[in-house]
Amino acid sequence: MNEDTYNKMNQLHESGGAVATVDQLIQTLRDDKNYDRLFDALLLKKRLEMGVPVVRPTSFDNLPEDRRAEFEEHYVNAAREIGALHLEAGSIPRAWIYLRTIREPEPIVAAINALDVTQDVDEELVDIALYQGVAPAKGLEMLLCSHGTCNSITVLDQQFMQLEPRVRQECAALLAQTIYRDLTATIKYEVERKQGSAPTEETLRELITGREWLFAEDNYHIDVSHLHAVIRFCRSLDADRDEVRLATELTEYGAQLSPQYRYAGDPPFEDYYTAHHNFFNALTDTDRDAALDFFRDQLAGDAPDSDKQLTAYHLVDLLRRIDRTEDALDIAAKYLLSVEDQLEFSFAELCAETGRYDKLMEVSRAQHDPVGYAAALVEQARTP
Repeated sequence: MNEDTYNKMNQLHESGGAVATVDQLIQTLRDDKNYDRLFDALLLKKRLEMGVPVVRPTSFDNLPEDRRAEFEEHYVNAAREIGALHLEAGSIPRAWIYLRTIREPEPIVAAINALDVTQDVDEELVDIALYQGVAPAKGLEMLLCSHGTCNSITVLDQQFMQLEPRVRQECAALLAQTIYRDLTATIKYEVERKQGSAPTEETLRELITGREWLFAEDNYHIDVSHLHAVIRFCRSLDADRDEVRLATELTEYGAQLSPQYRYAGDPPFEDYYTAHHNFFNALTDTDRDAALDFFRDQLAGDAPDSDKQLTAYHLVDLLRRIDRTEDALDIAAKYLLSVEDQLEFSFAELCAETGRYDKLMEVSRAQHDPVGYAAALVEQARTP
């Protein structure tokens, strides 16, 4: 603002008073698209109308208790308006300052999801979308385009379990598509170079079948740590997602790698690619009983109790997801009752989810837990 603006405010205040001065200021700021100052001016006007001090217009101090709600409502409306104006001007980060304050992220989510990630993306947008959790899947997509697969996997690995299940699936699916596409392209190139013509096969499974030479001399075609991580992420996918098929084929590729590249996981995924292949088969009802037996056999073996508890935890999760709840209850009752807090598992919740309050009563009685027994008794009586 130039000196002329301040002179006009002085003149208008003398001739028209405080209200006219503030109204003119608001219009000037709106015309100049000075939206941050406009926010302050809108609140200044409200405090002026309320007859309270205006020196700190955005402050909630010096407000009569019976009019605080009135000012709060005006504050929210002003923040919503300024957020919308910043979005209209193309400034998502500035808009986020206001809409975050009033806990209305939806317009920001929509704006971020509409972005073309093939264009240069501001780091601040990646921070808002991914690190602040506003639109994590889109943020991951932006990170993939700007920083590549390695950085994206590292970032997601740090945040994965803090994400909502739906968002986990979106992120896992995106990385599965990326890894699968890149690996398939590399394999096609290798096959064409070997046989002198482009392969006719399209899927990864088709491309590696009968071509053991691809893995000769400890050969690999993708960063195996990336492959390892993405397959783990894919355990979060629902059975009906096409990316489960991609993940299954990725395990088939991984199983043919040299042993030095087949890194072991925690139980029950020590034999990493074989275990995940069975996990995805069970999830998608592909030779399901045999796939489940792979994990049951680990429970029947002589592994340490801590290993069996981890195996049981993953098996119970899998059984819940495929509606084998009776089996899940039996395994949970046998292996998980002593490690519920450690594994963030709730047997009571599983019983409630399946309506098996009789099972909760049985276990509570055996564990000398009268409170758990009473809760199950009450809920069973409530159940139609």
